[in-house]
Amino acid sequence: MPSSFHVHDHNVHLKWDNAIPPVLTVDSGSEVSFDLLDGGHNQFTPASTSADVPNFNLALGDPAMGPVYINGAEAGDVLKVEFLALQTAAYGWTAILPGSFGFGILADEFPEPALKIWDLESHAAEGYAVFKEGIHIPLRPFLGVVGLAHEAAGQFSTIPPYETGGNIDCKHITVGSTLYLPVKVKGALFSCGDGHAAQGDGEVCGTAIETPMKATVRLSVEKGKPWVKSPHYVTDPLHSQTVGGQRGEYAALGIDADMREATRKAVRGLVEWLVGEKSLTREEAYMLASVAGDLKLAEVVDMPHYAVACSLPLSVFVGEQYQ
Repeated sequence: MPSSFHVHDHNVHLKWDNAIPPVLTVDSGSEVSFDLLDGGHNQFTPASTSADVPNFNLALGDPAMGPVYINGAEAGDVLKVEFLALQTAAYGWTAILPGSFGFGILADEFPEPALKIWDLESHAAEGYAVFKEGIHIPLRPFLGVVGLAHEAAGQFSTIPPYETGGNIDCKHITVGSTLYLPVKVKGALFSCGDGHAAQGDGEVCGTAIETPMKATVRLSVEKGKPWVKSPHYVTDPLHSQTVGGQRGEYAALGIDADMREATRKAVRGLVEWLVGEKSLTREEAYMLASVAGDLKLAEVVDMPHYAVACSLPLSVFVGEQYQ
């Protein structure tokens, strides 16, 4: 059985920096649990109101817990991250952060602060939270921040997504899903955080249902997958009931400051996976992506980068040679 390890929420960092010493060293295949602060560094509590929003300190936003050093991981490898358990706190929050915060795709049209505190406990067994009377939101917990250290020296903000992961805010990577991240430094240096109870694609107002979370993942090093140049993921069977047919979907995330270029990177990533994993020609892969693939705006508010997913339902592969 794989070893189990734990990272506490005081093992927190606010920048990606490959000089940060690891808080744990584990072997490939180990399960690691995390106590995670929410995406606002737990600045809001169940007693908070809209009056507290102007005091929000953005410099504490999107904290990451870690890093974890994985033995055997080298630059050019891929870190496989399997999501085994994600447990929200009893509460969550969603905020409109106006003015100088600049969060939200319509930030200029919503100048007043707003805060909603969610009860994530009363209807957890039924799988939803109440937005207001008559509106129920399905609970689909996931982590907004999941990433590895950068190759370049220095500090990088945890707020935007990167090709090494980070604040990708992709709602499709839930329990049962698998994320693949390109390793840039020895040991990979994995960190995560920013628990979400639910989110729409794009996270358009700048926040999801933000919540502290307990997470358990399995971290495994994989070799020989050069097509993983950005985050790639496979969704879980439960997710596949509504997306991707009965077998889920495979997707590549394109990360860039230009949305068109992010989209091009996402499509290119899916094409390269189809060539490398399914042995299609580039022309076949490009056409298959066009007739069966989907584009999703996973993240559009964490400037300066956009995250666009290009996904393909795995149900299209019916031949034994593609299993």
